[in-house]
Parts: sequence; C-alpha cells; structure tokens
Amino acid sequence: MPTFSALVGIYDIGSKWLNENQGVLSVTLFLTTLLLGWVSGIFSALRRRPNFTIRLTPGPTFCCTFETGAEHKGHPVHRTGIALYLHVANIGSAPSSIESISVGYRNAMRPPWWPFRTGWVWLTDQMAIIHDFQSKIGENIKFYPFLVQRSMISGKAANTYLKPGQSTNGVVYFEQLDSWGSLFPRETAKGVRIKVILTDVLGRSHSTKFYIEAVNLETAREYNPSFGKTIAELNHETLPHDREDVS
Repeated sequence: MPTFSALVGIYDIGSKWLNENQGVLSVTLFLTTLLLGWVSGIFSALRRRPNFTIRLTPGPTFCCTFETGAEHKGHPVHRTGIALYLHVANIGSAPSSIESISVGYRNAMRPPWWPFRTGWVWLTDQMAIIHDFQSKIGENIKFYPFLVQRSMISGKAANTYLKPGQSTNGVVYFEQLDSWGSLFPRETAKGVRIKVILTDVLGRSHSTKFYIEAVNLETAREYNPSFGKTIAELNHETLPHDREDVS
C-alpha cells in the first residue's frame, strides 16, 4: 500500500504535469467540445424528418370501371376512375411538400379459391378533371377542394407544404388508360382494397391502405359530371353513356 509520502509525490508530479501542459489540455478540451457538438448536431438533424399520415375524409371517395365502346382483340375496352378525398397531416419533426401521390389496386384476375395474391396495379399519374367534385346538401351545393389541381370554382389549390403539426385535405383523381379483361379492381365484401403512396419532396414515401366503394358511372357523376371523361376529351372520344345522353 502506498505511503503518505508516496501519494504526496504522485500529487506533486501530477500538478507539475498539468501546469506544464495546461495549454494542450485547453486545446484538447476545446476540440473535444466542438466534436461532440458537431456529432450531436448531425444526430439531431438526422432525427428531424417529415412524417405524413394519410386518411380518408367523408366525401367523394370511390372507384368506377366503365366501358369505352371500343374493343381489343374481341375484348371490350374499359377504364377505371378513382377519386379519393384525402386528409394529409405532417406529424414529423421537419417540414416538407407533397411531391406526388399514387394509388394501386389488386386486379380481378384472382379467383376466390386462388390462395396467392396478385400484384398491385398502379396508377401513378393524377389526372385533371374538368369540373369540381360536389354534392347537394339541401338547397345548397358543397364543392370539395382539390389536393393538387386548382379548383375550377375558386381557382385555388390546397396547401401542399406542411410544417410539423399542419394538415391539408383535398380530392385526387386518377383515370386508368384503356384496359381489358380482368384489369380492373377486385371487389370484396369490404369493398375495393387500395394502397395510397405519397412521396414528399425529399423523396420519402408514406403509404397506407384503405377499402373504398365501387360504384357505377351514374353514381360517380353525381359527385362530378366529368368523371371518366378526361381521357375521352383528350382523345376526342364520346363514351357510350354520353352518346345515350345526347340521344
């Protein structure tokens, strides 16, 4: 066991070394503090990121498959339109903007007894639609905002730049190109299963799944008289339903 005199000697040596190297210690402590601050700043920045949640809001949310009157190798050509009234909230710790929204569905190819799932059919391009979505409430008409497209009534679009704690809502509309056979949404007792993927401006994806209702074209157009007409208008076509209206 060290004697008292030995401990005093060790203390003297330590004190002398500290006095002689005080500048080195100060620089070392300063650099260590800078390094720890830099590292903690990096981790703090990494923890700051947007986190978008997506849910459905009551209103024009449904899908509709309708025939175009054309044929492909003997099969009737059809298109599917999907309208979603979405509520998007940023519950993360950093702001970001909505860059794009895609929707996918499982097609009707799988028989009820088939045990394996088919893949998702994706609609990645939102379509512009001529009229605003609307519904009649008593003697008044309620117009629903678009999430990305500008309203034909107000000329405004929803705010897609969301700070932490902010939310927005609006309708997104998709219209599938010409399809045939079983390339349309498969309906179950719960409805049509869809998957929505929102990509923010930073390239991060936020997704969720819903069941939505499948309706006929007449019902869809109660919410929007231009439902299903976007591709037809671009191709200068007249859908069978519209030809019947004209006659």
